[in-house]
Amino acid sequence: MIRLPPHFAARAREVLDGTVPPVTPRDAATVMLLRPAAKGAGQAPGLQVYMLRRRSSMAFAAGAYVFPGGSVDTADSDESIAWAGPDVQEWAERLGAPAPLARALVCAAVRETFEESGVLLAGPAEPGASPVLASTGDEEWEADRQALLAGSLTLAGLLRRRELVLRSDLLRPWARWITPVTEERRYDTRFFAAALPGGQHARDVGGEADETAWLEPGAALAAAGRREIALMPPTAVTLGELRACGDVTAALAARRRIIALIPEVHVAEGAAWLTVPAGLEYPL
Repeated sequence: MIRLPPHFAARAREVLDGTVPPVTPRDAATVMLLRPAAKGAGQAPGLQVYMLRRRSSMAFAAGAYVFPGGSVDTADSDESIAWAGPDVQEWAERLGAPAPLARALVCAAVRETFEESGVLLAGPAEPGASPVLASTGDEEWEADRQALLAGSLTLAGLLRRRELVLRSDLLRPWARWITPVTEERRYDTRFFAAALPGGQHARDVGGEADETAWLEPGAALAAAGRREIALMPPTAVTLGELRACGDVTAALAARRRIIALIPEVHVAEGAAWLTVPAGLEYPL
């Protein structure tokens, strides 16, 4: 069990005794962007994952290290978004979601990754072109990212103007976590994994984050154990799963069963306690 900060207890008690109704979760997507970790000669490469530290002023998960992601937007459901790779119906089966929601989740995953890391999981639309976008690092790409953040540009519009298609085959479904019923802000989040495309570089793009880093899963968990960084339980569990994979190839090849995981909260002796779903290893 994980003891929650004191201010969680009052809210948890009100929801659990029926005084306050639980909030309906918002659909969201988050992406574990992976790359090989540099090792010495003769050592296995390992992996690193791109993480952001949320600003202390944020209403949700302030100060925590997280993966790029966020809520699904209405524009993520736009059927005109150019698409390549497994189709929407296949993604619906993988995610255990209706096809329209599956489309929106995949599009949100690609959009949020670009907004929060500058990495775009897309490729040229014309036949015979290089299959994956090689670079997004210049000032014009940064202007597009800022326009996407501001809402003056949609993912559909960006791909259309750049003559690109979303590459759904670059994503792998990983998990589904739903915020506990006692939280004031709740999210139904699908976790995805993706390798950093060759030639592209994640960069510190600011916004909701005040720090970014490529971290080995084990190192991130060790830092959290020393209380040098903060991790939410789903993030810690996922880092433990990535650590067990060992490298990027194994992580992307992992066969994942996508079921709803909802941590439980109960109140005892004036404190709120959280328990991760049964069958999961909590690595902290």
